[in-house]
Amino acid sequence: QLLLAESGGGLVQPGGSLKLSCAVSGFTSGIAWFRQAPGKEREGVSCISNSGDTTNYADSVKDRFTISRDDAKKTVYLQMNSLRPEDTAVYHCARITECSVMATLRTFGSWGQGTQVTVSS
Repeated sequence: QLLLAESGGGLVQPGGSLKLSCAVSGFTSGIAWFRQAPGKEREGVSCISNSGDTTNYADSVKDRFTISRDDAKKTVYLQMNSLRPEDTAVYHCARITECSVMATLRTFGSWGQGTQVTVSS
C-alpha cells in the first residue's frame, strides 16, 4: 500500500517554528507538501524530487520553509520558520510525478489525513 502519514502540526505563536513529517510507505517518489486553509483552495507549498536534488517552494514560503528527505527513515520533512498567521492551514503531503513549479504539480496515490498548523498569539 502506498500510504502517507503526516505529523508535527500544532499551535505556535507568530515567528515560531514547527517541523512537519511525512512518513512514506511503499516505494519512494517525489513528495510535495500542500496546505488548505478554511474557505481557501488547496495550494502547493513545497516539493522535493525522488533523488532529493530538486526542491521548489511557493513564493509565500520561500526563505522561511525548508523541505528535506531521509530515505533511510522513509520520511520527508518540512521545516517551517518565521511562521505567520496566514500559514494556518491543514498540511498534507502527497506523491508527485515531478518536482516543478507549484501550479503544475501532479499527484498520484492516496493522501494522508493531514496535520493542523495554527499560528496565533
